[in-house]
Amino acid sequence: MRGWQRFKQNRLAVLGGIVLGAIAASIFLLPLIYQVPVDAIDFNQSSLAPSWGHPFGTDDLGQDQLARVLFGGKISLTVGLAAMVVAIFLGTTIGAIAGFYGGWVDQILMRLTDLFLSLPQLPVLLLVVYLFRESLRAIAGPEWGTFILVVFVIGSLNWMSVARLVRAKCLTIKEMEFVTAAKAIGANPLRILQKHILPNLVSIIIVAATLSVGNAIITESTLSFLGLGFPPDIPTWGRMLYDAQNFLTSAPHMALFPGLAIFLTVLSLNYLGDGLRDALDPKT
Repeated sequence: MRGWQRFKQNRLAVLGGIVLGAIAASIFLLPLIYQVPVDAIDFNQSSLAPSWGHPFGTDDLGQDQLARVLFGGKISLTVGLAAMVVAIFLGTTIGAIAGFYGGWVDQILMRLTDLFLSLPQLPVLLLVVYLFRESLRAIAGPEWGTFILVVFVIGSLNWMSVARLVRAKCLTIKEMEFVTAAKAIGANPLRILQKHILPNLVSIIIVAATLSVGNAIITESTLSFLGLGFPPDIPTWGRMLYDAQNFLTSAPHMALFPGLAIFLTVLSLNYLGDGLRDALDPKT
């Protein structure tokens, strides 16, 4: 209850939660009402400005922008959430093991973390996607192959900060009295880690997960903008920006609405994460 009271006092965090909820509700519920095909091509309606018939206008192929933004939002959010799960799982596992066991285990895992931190993320991301994209597409199909590759690569390149946070917290918790008492009565180290340490890491994991979703959405949008994301016939927010780059002067609305969707979603997630961090911080 105290955490909720502190969260409510942070107006930006509350506003971020409201905006994010509105975006998610629009993405998943509005298509039930606004049933316009995302792939219906009509060159007579190409590059139309926003109107009552097309609230977000149309693109160069005459496709409805609102329908494509809503459809692309599902993909972008799904990729962000799935990549977050991968990053949180890897970061929590590595950080908890390093912090709990210490010694040479800690040294090896932290040097591995430093190695991944030293890698230039975008070039590595582009290289891996370029090398393995066609292989996974041949195995799982164009859509699922790209989805699996993008989620795995983004998640596996964003776990390092989570691992450092979890390790630092774990180093503090394992010295507390209740952990010492559990060791004194002969509790198994794995049980101590699962039952006593991991539950006390939930607050920082929640905050890290919130911020990780926004980072994953930005990364997926970057890949799609560079033409290495999903196939061209699958609209994502990044792909829509890529398609709009040649029409910025004649049809700026093609870039405005997907760009605004990315901006509002990531900004809301960041404010929400900041609010959760302050609300769940035991020092406050």
